[in-house]
Amino acid sequence: MAHPAQYPPVAVTVDLVVLTITGERLCALLVRRGIEPFLGAWALPGGFVRPGEDLDEAARRELAEETGLAAGTVHIEQLAGYGTPGRDPRQRVVTLAYLALAPDLPVPRAGTDAAEARWAPVDELDPAALAFDHAKILGDGLERARAKLEYSSLATAFCPPEFTVAELRRVYELVWGERLDPRNFHRKVTGAEGLLDATGETTTRDGGRPARLYRRGPAAMLYPPMLRSRTA
Repeated sequence: MAHPAQYPPVAVTVDLVVLTITGERLCALLVRRGIEPFLGAWALPGGFVRPGEDLDEAARRELAEETGLAAGTVHIEQLAGYGTPGRDPRQRVVTLAYLALAPDLPVPRAGTDAAEARWAPVDELDPAALAFDHAKILGDGLERARAKLEYSSLATAFCPPEFTVAELRRVYELVWGERLDPRNFHRKVTGAEGLLDATGETTTRDGGRPARLYRRGPAAMLYPPMLRSRTA
């Protein structure tokens, strides 16, 4: 059996696809790189895994450094691994990407190796302008979020603790990029067992008649699934 010392060293990083809804737009967190390689280019936030640091721990640390949000306040899950030779010109680098979702996140702050950070509307992004292979990673993260909205309760991660059905529908519309019939949507989500818990309160913030307020229910899966009418 070969010994690990016979192989060249490989660095490990974590990269974050952080999505939020701001100003009626689905946005991704981008940072402008303040160091080489790709100095001045926009990229996903992330960084090298520190010695003795677990991968999930590194992802949570990077998220906190870029958004100021503590662990446990944001939905975060491992997305995929990327290790194509040459993806980083400095050396062989394998990255574990994570997907993070939260409602109306604050104005981001640049981390230690970034010159600037911003929320970028995903429908205005030029993927070819992103550093490294981050266009691929961002695309995979967006498709994961869109697909999981079909069969899981993930859409509620974009909502505040209490929300209306209309606000939940808007999440689906912004993430999928398509309009949904309000009555049909209301029937499906209120009929999905365990998806929503009624608070017993109402609000008029949607305009018009008072609307019921809901919280996320205990169900992790959405049954029956809410399928997209087309690929977003």
